[in-house]
Amino acid sequence: MDVLARGLSREFPNPERVGCPDSSILRGIASHKLPLSQAAPWFGHLSACSPCFQDFNTFRREAAGQRRRIQVWLAAAAVLLFAVGGWLWVRSRPSGQTTAVVVLDLRGRAAARGESTSETSQPSLEVSRNARNLNLELPIGSNEGAYDVALINPNGAELFRTSATAKLEDHIVVLRVDVNLAGISPGMYFLGLRQPSVEWMRFPIRVL
Repeated sequence: MDVLARGLSREFPNPERVGCPDSSILRGIASHKLPLSQAAPWFGHLSACSPCFQDFNTFRREAAGQRRRIQVWLAAAAVLLFAVGGWLWVRSRPSGQTTAVVVLDLRGRAAARGESTSETSQPSLEVSRNARNLNLELPIGSNEGAYDVALINPNGAELFRTSATAKLEDHIVVLRVDVNLAGISPGMYFLGLRQPSVEWMRFPIRVL
């Protein structure tokens, strides 16, 4: 009953408290929702009236608790939106997507030469159709300078050809090539590599 009486006293001010603001004004001041022009006249009263100040403190604690609950809900909503956004981003990525830069180590690999497309006994190289740059670590003994690079199908037809310049990097001759394999069907091919006026070296390669 005491709790109920205190609650009613806040909502319906005691008639004996003449000149005291009603609960809506105290709530507005406590929650900072009442304009300053309307709240300012009551500041002096709050400092002098103990019952009103107690009610004001009660309303202020209620408002602070409500703000904390809102902050918790907003934080939870932000985490949920981030998680959903990440999931949608992953779902929207093309299947089989890998890094755009692929390093192919050709050192120590045997290569078919000339126009032959015969298989070698070594495992084939692998590259994704999403690759945009190939970093070819050339076979030991390769020279620096200009090279032609081609993707050749099993019938010997060139599907694309480009040129680049090999340079020595950390004792390895590296050839960096820009490629676009988006239109290439997955399957087995040959990576063709040669310097001008020299026959092709062919390395089995699987496009994924």
